[in-house]
This record gives sequence, structure tokens and C-alpha cells, in this order.
Amino acid sequence: MLAATAISQSAADPLSGLVLRDVPVPHPKPGWSRVRVAASSLNMHDLWTLRGVGHPADRLPIVLGCDAAGYDEDGNEVIVHPVLGDPDAGGGDETLDPNRALLSEQHDGAFAEYLTVPTRNLVPKPAWLSFDEAACLPVAWGTAYRMLFTQARITAGDRVLVQGAGGGVASAAIRLAMAAGAVVYATSRSEAKRAEALTWGVRAALAPGERLPERVDVVIETVGEATWSHSLKSLRRGGTVVIAGATSGANPPADLARIFYLQGRVLGSTGCTRGELVALLRLMEATGVRPVIDRTLPLTDIHKGFQLMIDGGLTGKLVIHPPAPQS
Repeated sequence: MLAATAISQSAADPLSGLVLRDVPVPHPKPGWSRVRVAASSLNMHDLWTLRGVGHPADRLPIVLGCDAAGYDEDGNEVIVHPVLGDPDAGGGDETLDPNRALLSEQHDGAFAEYLTVPTRNLVPKPAWLSFDEAACLPVAWGTAYRMLFTQARITAGDRVLVQGAGGGVASAAIRLAMAAGAVVYATSRSEAKRAEALTWGVRAALAPGERLPERVDVVIETVGEATWSHSLKSLRRGGTVVIAGATSGANPPADLARIFYLQGRVLGSTGCTRGELVALLRLMEATGVRPVIDRTLPLTDIHKGFQLMIDGGLTGKLVIHPPAPQS
């Protein structure tokens, strides 16, 4: 079968380590299932792997791709929950299992015609959701759901700032927060992405660092160094910053005096549980909110998709279609 595989890593030229090649069709071990992939989607995690960030070189080669939707061995339509972990080892939360791994970290991922995962990681795909939409959800939308509802515990009327509108997690957070009745502000370096965010219904879309009309209850932070100071200054007393990424750098000045004096809360968040993915689907069914899809590409054009991500040329998610498996 055709698969997009990371064979080497380079911070300067990450795409040099990405190859399309034929690999054996995987066979599930006991307790696992094989999924025929109908759609997958690109995530920053895939790019970090190629850059050598957080992924040891001794795990290469590995098939990339964290998100997938497709068919199980009985022909059922499924979404793959991408966190491979033991809830019991994490106190009921598989994201807290010390040995948990995201799909494509220790096991071959979704940029292929087939993949295998623990059977527990299969979630029935609702009929009202397309495969393309379903493939956008597990990492970006699941991460945003956990940030907003499990960590920040937003409620209707809350003021929420989402930094870096246009990214997969950020666009999901904007849509989900508005669906929950929050007033949402967004920032982006791109005038086009700010304009797009306004069409989604945000109260205001601002340039990075620009002063908000009011202080917010919650900041959704995935950018890191470039926006950290603005995030803290935009927060009301006792407000919460939830951080699930640091694409611009992981070590900004902490500004501890501001945090303790204004009694701010800083919470980390990673991925989502299977239960949170199911809850996300229920919220989407109830509200009609759907993922923002920038475009779809065949697996054979995956290098183009990565380049668009590197160049910041995406608003929302990029969906990848593998070739139809031969009989």
C-alpha cells in the first residue's frame, strides 16, 4: 500500500525526510483492529516529527498522520481516536498515562491506505458527518474541546480570546466557543485570516498584540512566545490561559508577578480522551457546528500540503485522501 513515511529529520529542510513509498499492509495484533482510511488530515505534529522535535530519530522510519476516518473490518464507518493509552494508568484519563502516545509517535499513522489501532480507539462515525469532516476532528478539534470545556470550563457569555486564528486548533476553538455561547476575539498576523474569522462570527479580529475592547475570561494559546505577553495582559483578574502548543517558541518571559498578583491560572492541555471525542460529536450534532476545511489533496500531493502549512497558507484543516485500496 502507498504511505507517506518519515525516514529522516531536518529542522532546516523537513520535507527532505518525507517519502511516498509502498509498505506492507498492516495486520492487527490481538485487541487491535485494521481501518481502511477514507480521509486523514494534516497537523503541526506531523511537521514537528519531520523537524525532529519531540520525536526520537530511533523511531524512524514511521508512517505519519495522526487523524483518520474510514471503515473497520466489518465495514462500519469509524473515527480513530488518536491517543493510544491506558485510562487506568492515567487515573481514568488516557492522556495522563505516562506511556501514552499519539498515533504516528510509536505506531504507524494515517497517511496510508490502512492503519491498525486498539479496537477501543474506534468511535462510530455519525451519518450526519462526512469522512472529510470526521478526519479533521480527533487531534485539532479534540484538543480544542478539551481546552475549552474540560480545562477552562467555559460557559455561555464568557469572553474568550483565541490566539493565531487560522490554525487547526485555533479555528476549532473559535467555532466551538461560539457554539457554546461565548463572545470570541481572535488574533492573526494575516489580514485575510482576520477577515475570515469575522465571517465565522467573532466579536473582533485583531493583529497580534493589539489591545482588546475588554479583558477576557479565557485565552486559548497555541502560539507561545510571540503572543504570550499579550495573552496575559488580555486576561481579567482570576482568568485562565490554557496552552496546548508553542509554535513560535516555548520559553517566553513568564511574567510571574502579573500571574500571582492578578491570580491568573495557567493550564496545560494535551489531546483529548475518547470520552471527550464522543462529547465533541454530541455538541456538533446539537449545534450544527462543523470543521473549517481549507482544501483536500490526494496522498500523492502531500508534499504540497506540508509546504502550505510551512508557509502559513492554510485556514482551518487540510484533508488528505489516500488512493482507493485495490481488491
